Amino acid sequence: MSIRINQKNCIGCGRCAEVCPGSLIRMRNGKADIRYEEDCWGCASCVKECRTGAIDFFLGADLGGGDVCMKVRKTGSVLNWDFYRENDLMRTITVNTEEANRY
Repeated sequence: MSIRINQKNCIGCGRCAEVCPGSLIRMRNGKADIRYEEDCWGCASCVKECRTGAIDFFLGADLGGGDVCMKVRKTGSVLNWDFYRENDLMRTITVNTEEANRY
């Protein structure tokens, strides 16, 4: 599992770098950058924090992913987890963060 940062979509807010537990993401020339993608732990913290959809998360074959990517879109308290292959949307999982942890 790994991430890829799309420099065109990155606005340089630095939120991804702040939440990366491995300190793998850094800001360079006003944009987020990960030097060694293979060192990514696969926690997806940066993907969830990115407000512009600039970070793609690649699901590993061990998770049934193969060449499937995930991107998170947030609208208010709703998270949409989009799973796609080659820009072809396969499935969206919608989570309302205000209700997700209610018991």
